[in-house]
Amino acid sequence: MGKTAYKRLLGSQSFRQRLLLATLSSTPVLIEDIRADETWPGLRNHEISLLRLFETVCDDCHVEINETGTKLKYKPGTIIGGRQHSAHDCGVSRSIGYFLEPLIVLCLFAKHPLTIRLKGITNDSKDPSVDIFKSTALPILKRFGVPSEGMELKIESRGLPPNGGGEVILSLPVVQSLSAVSWIDEGFVKKIRGTTFSTRVSVQFENSMIKATRGIINPLVSDVHIFSDHRSGPQAGNSPGYGISLVAETTSGCFISADTAVSHARDDDTSSLADDAKGDLMPPEDIGVATANSLLGEIGQSGVVDSTHQGLLFLLCALCPQDVSKVRVGKLSQHGVETLRNIRDFLNLKFIIKPEPNSQSVFLKCVGYGMKNLSRKVS
Repeated sequence: MGKTAYKRLLGSQSFRQRLLLATLSSTPVLIEDIRADETWPGLRNHEISLLRLFETVCDDCHVEINETGTKLKYKPGTIIGGRQHSAHDCGVSRSIGYFLEPLIVLCLFAKHPLTIRLKGITNDSKDPSVDIFKSTALPILKRFGVPSEGMELKIESRGLPPNGGGEVILSLPVVQSLSAVSWIDEGFVKKIRGTTFSTRVSVQFENSMIKATRGIINPLVSDVHIFSDHRSGPQAGNSPGYGISLVAETTSGCFISADTAVSHARDDDTSSLADDAKGDLMPPEDIGVATANSLLGEIGQSGVVDSTHQGLLFLLCALCPQDVSKVRVGKLSQHGVETLRNIRDFLNLKFIIKPEPNSQSVFLKCVGYGMKNLSRKVS
């Protein structure tokens, strides 16, 4: 057996996508100088947890980390998927949303449909919430030919920073290949749906968020429904907090989203927020207004997805058969630009990018990489 040739990379940037694209393209990678000059060098807990998650859903992959965590050797294996009987603990340094995007894209090409429990933080201010993945990311997959049967994200319990305690169940079908898309018409907003949540605080927090949100949205859209999800006991996780997610559905089948969550450490003596903590948190009325305005801003960008999901959109386009995909997005986000660079580096695939002069939107076109699920023939 010959010596393994590793693709050499530097730094910690784009760690999730590097790992994902290395696995999909069967490219062994050697990543060096991972935060080598920082006070706390090396891989973070959530990055190690992501590696362990990839080991769980793949067979025969090899992970080697040096003592300081600043050097990683990763040799991909076969994507197996399947029903995982043990839950994966995502930890509390990043939310479950950090893990979902690479996991979903990876396991579309698994040998067996995936069912897995993920434990950790369901809603925070860093990553997209599990609510947004359920209402926005999964419908995007359907655009690319992923069947809706067997695709589900179920929220068993909520978990907020700093102590988490949430749990979701992800079920995902497999595909033999994706379908190329021509998706450039964002349409007009026909309805808005939302979910407020609260854990270990009064349900009145949700009522205040709903009232404030409706004050912004109802004059613009008549079909608005915002549902409440108040949790208590074990289903409320280990930290108090509250938040809201909003999704606008358009006449052309686009889903544009925005969400906000706030939380604080729990007072040792009670299950509610400590008095001094309440002053540090954004009032629920302000959360409702801010999230509504954020959604309207995303809608105004004139794209078929919001800025949060540009990376997922570009990945799916790149992994399509060797046919042309055309999409339209708003102003390119930093995550979107990094995704395009990673696709170029790992798949040797470039997008044609054409800004639209009369708006902030951008047209992108590419010929797919031709990714196929070779481990299983899907009928």
